[in-house]
Amino acid sequence: MKRRAFFGGAAITAVAAAAVSKVAMAALPEPVLVDKPDTAPPLAPPDGRPYSPVVTLNGWTLPWRMNSGVKEFHLVAEPVERELAPGMTARLWGYNGQSPGPTIEVVEGDRVRIFVTNKLPEHTSVHWHGQRLPNGMDGVAGFTQPHIPVGKTFVYEFQARRPGTFMYHPHSDEMVQMAMGMMGFWVTHPKGAHPLIERVDRDFCFLMAAYDVEPGSATPKVNTMLDFNLFTFNSRVFPGIASMNVRKNDRVRIRVGNLTMTNHPIHLHGHEFLVTGTDGGPTPKSARWHEVTTDVGVGQMRQLEFIADEEGDWAFHCHKSHHTMNAMGHDVPTMIGVDHRGLLKKMQKIVPDYMVMGERGMADMGDMQMPLPDNTLPMMSGRGPFGPAEMGGMFTLVKVRREQKRGDYGDPGWFKHPQGTVAREWTGEMPAPARTAAPAPQKKSVPLDVRKPAGGHHGDH
Repeated sequence: MKRRAFFGGAAITAVAAAAVSKVAMAALPEPVLVDKPDTAPPLAPPDGRPYSPVVTLNGWTLPWRMNSGVKEFHLVAEPVERELAPGMTARLWGYNGQSPGPTIEVVEGDRVRIFVTNKLPEHTSVHWHGQRLPNGMDGVAGFTQPHIPVGKTFVYEFQARRPGTFMYHPHSDEMVQMAMGMMGFWVTHPKGAHPLIERVDRDFCFLMAAYDVEPGSATPKVNTMLDFNLFTFNSRVFPGIASMNVRKNDRVRIRVGNLTMTNHPIHLHGHEFLVTGTDGGPTPKSARWHEVTTDVGVGQMRQLEFIADEEGDWAFHCHKSHHTMNAMGHDVPTMIGVDHRGLLKKMQKIVPDYMVMGERGMADMGDMQMPLPDNTLPMMSGRGPFGPAEMGGMFTLVKVRREQKRGDYGDPGWFKHPQGTVAREWTGEMPAPARTAAPAPQKKSVPLDVRKPAGGHHGDH
C-alpha cells in the first residue's frame, strides 16, 4: 500500500495518525511520500517517548508506527523532482518524494527499525552518519552489508544510544548518489533533562548541498568536484528558501549539516550565538563562546543557539559570497571599468539581444529582466520591501517578532521599522573633508661609498 501525501497548511499529525494505523501492522510500514517544498509544521509525537519536535526548513518529519515497542520507519530511495525555487526544478535522487529526504526524529534509548526500499536505477545503501550502532548496520556496502539491489527492501535495526544531531546518506556509489541529492536529517532527542541540552522554543534543521546544473537543463553533473553553480539549504535556493519565523525572546536552535564538497562559514545578523553541539554530541559549556559566524566543514553538523531578542528581518547565510548566488558562471571576465560606448550598437547589429554586463559591477543584474534559458534562475534574485535583494543560494532570513504567537511558524511578512530606524539618504550639508598635513621634506640621502681594502679579505669566514 502506498500513498502520496501533500502538506500545505494542514497539520502533519493527521498524516502521522493515518500512517500508524493498525491496518498494515503485519506488513511493511506504509511509505508516506511528500513532493511539495513547503515547510511542514512540527510533528508532535503521537506515541512513544515525548519530545519537543524540530521544524525542517522546506521539509518534513517522517511518521512512524510503533510495533511491539519498536519505532518503525519506511524510507523509499527513488528519483524525485525538487523545485529549487519557483521557476526551476531539478531532477534529483532522494527519499520519499523529496531531496533531501524526510527528517527522522527519535528519542535517546528508542529501538528503531528502518525499512529501505530501493527504487533507484542502481543499487544503494544507507549510512547512519554519526550513530553508535552494530557494525553490520553502518551501511557501508561491500564491507558491512551487501548493496541493496534495485527493487529490494533491506531493514536496519539499532538503538538510538546518544542524543544529538545526525544525518543519513548512501555509502554505495556515494559520489554519484550524494551529488544527485541523496541525504536526510536525523535528530535524537534526550529522553529527559540533560545537563548540556537546554529546552528551546524553536528548533530548526536543514542540510547544505551543492549542485552543478547547466542552465536550461535539470539533472546535476555528478562528476563536478569544485565548480558547483547552485548552493542550497535543503535543496532550495533563495528566494525559494523559507524564512525561520520566531517570537521575540524565544530561545532558538538551528541545526546545520554540510554534505557539500567545501566548508561554509554560516553567519547570523543581529545576534550572537553559541555552538552548543556537533555530530559528536553536546558541546561542553567550558568550550562554548559567542560567535556570529561559525565554519561548518564537510561532513560536519553544528547546533547554533541564541536568544532572539532583537526584532527585525535578520539575514542568515553562508559568508562565501559566491554561495549566495544562483546559476553562476565561472568563466565570466571582469568588465568593471570597461567603456562599452560605441561597442553596444555594433554588437546589437550582430546579436540583437546583446546586453552590457558588469561595466559598473554586477548589481544591475539583480533587477535586470533578461531572457534566460528554460528551467534556470537569475544569478541574483529576490526582492525585499526596499528593492532588489541581489541574493541567491544559501541565504534566508530569521524573522523575529514580538507579536508572533507561541508555536506559530507562519511568515509574519516584512518588518515594520520604527520611525527613524532605517538608514536613509543624507540631505544636509557635507562637512569639508579633513586633510592631513603635508609631509615634511625628507633630507637628501648621502650615498654610501664602500671601498674594498687593497689587500683583499683574509681570514676564515
